[in-house]
Amino acid sequence: MKQRITYLVPDPESFDPDLLTVNEASLSLRDVKAAKEHRLTFGLSELPAELRKAFDGWHELHIRWATDSPYTALPPFTSRVSPGLHVSFTPQEEQQKSTLCPFLKDAFGDSVGCDSTNGTFIQPPILAERFSMSASSEFFAHIPSMSPLVSYIQERICPSSSTICKDAADSLLSASYVDIDYDAISHALVFNVFWAQPSDKSPWTEKILLPGTEETIEVGILSIESNPDPDILGFSGFLTVLGQDDTPKPTRFQAPSRHHPLPSSLRQTFTASFNQPTGLHPTLTISLPPTDLRPPERTCKLHTYLTLPSYLFIDKYQFTDPLFLSSHHLKNLRTISGATDLEAPDWVVKEWGSTALFELDIPSSQDDKTKATEREREWNISIPLHLRYLPASNSSHTRVPVPWPVVFWACRAEEGTKMNVNPFDRRHLGYEGLFGPKTKFIDVPPARQDRLVEFIDVPVLDLRRTGWVEMGTMGVVLLAFLWLSWVLFGPVQGKVQKGEGKGKKTQ
Repeated sequence: MKQRITYLVPDPESFDPDLLTVNEASLSLRDVKAAKEHRLTFGLSELPAELRKAFDGWHELHIRWATDSPYTALPPFTSRVSPGLHVSFTPQEEQQKSTLCPFLKDAFGDSVGCDSTNGTFIQPPILAERFSMSASSEFFAHIPSMSPLVSYIQERICPSSSTICKDAADSLLSASYVDIDYDAISHALVFNVFWAQPSDKSPWTEKILLPGTEETIEVGILSIESNPDPDILGFSGFLTVLGQDDTPKPTRFQAPSRHHPLPSSLRQTFTASFNQPTGLHPTLTISLPPTDLRPPERTCKLHTYLTLPSYLFIDKYQFTDPLFLSSHHLKNLRTISGATDLEAPDWVVKEWGSTALFELDIPSSQDDKTKATEREREWNISIPLHLRYLPASNSSHTRVPVPWPVVFWACRAEEGTKMNVNPFDRRHLGYEGLFGPKTKFIDVPPARQDRLVEFIDVPVLDLRRTGWVEMGTMGVVLLAFLWLSWVLFGPVQGKVQKGEGKGKKTQ
């Protein structure tokens, strides 16, 4: 097992090396204000037998979980996904796909609505097969907490006597995001956890211990340096390898990054909400401040990536009209995949939902005074959605969650920039595979809110009030049957008898 722990200090001037204490087998920190990333790499042979057997059936597996609590993301950890559990995978050609859903339910709880990968997962669109960075299938579920995964690790993976393993699992409850990656080429499982801040919101004060005499842990306390090249991130700070070094060593290095923060001159944030009342045709509104709403670079275009559960869908035919798009401040619907049936109720849809990538419109610099006055308030981008009919319940409404989308600028990187050499970059986020390999993403953070999930009250059939409907329906059907019987047989029978009588009289 390999471990890499990185503390990212936002203000390098406030960091004092005396806050670190290093000896042969441990490192102690005191009052370090920083974000933290902990990466563990396991060989396949180091995993329990049931996990080894499960991973043998997958060519690649990528799991992304993000909290629905807002957090501040420092570079190079600015990339985001919608709150919840995202899974993308590619099976081995000779293996069946059926093992993944039971694994997800064991690890993340029975609320994961995955019955079969053949029906539940969706296939993302591949815009460039040669440069594709996407797995063959995708899945999403609203999982607000890491509690099921914590229990799974403590009960099925941690040795019964290891308090260090169980305490490490408990720390996932306060994580901002969790990434899990496996591929059959390296036969390695990478478990990556990021905390924007400690659970008690105080500076980090902790002790890192070596798990064994033959193992090492890389620990870095880094900060970001300014760099004249906009595609390159510079890092400086201290680096130590527990088990080898006795003192932290100063370090400085540079690396290209696929994800970048907004320039300090642009104060862009976004909020997501639904127009009230929502009804069965809710409208998602993305609001941005218009004063600084301009591209950070000349080649940048603003996009949003939506993750919609099965009870919500997009009518893609609405977004073919240029006037309709302009009225909603949209440029175009670039891609859509998943459950897009316009008529099916939710209990018929097998897929978990759908994803959609929109290119957004921004205010032009030559707007008239009326538009300028409007821009001073907010720039609202509206996306019409539609709700499916949900199953009946013992209430008149059902409350369903909808995660906030991701908003970002997609820009063209400089020629010659190698995007695959940054040790902190995240991939397989769902949307970056829809762009070319030389695309740079500048992420727009959400405005700080209580939660990054919206809830919609959906009207459903109330089972408590359906008794009179059943009796009334049966009564109407019975009356209709009697009336039709009288119409079809009563008058005809009389006419037949009357006709027979007339015939005898004539003879």
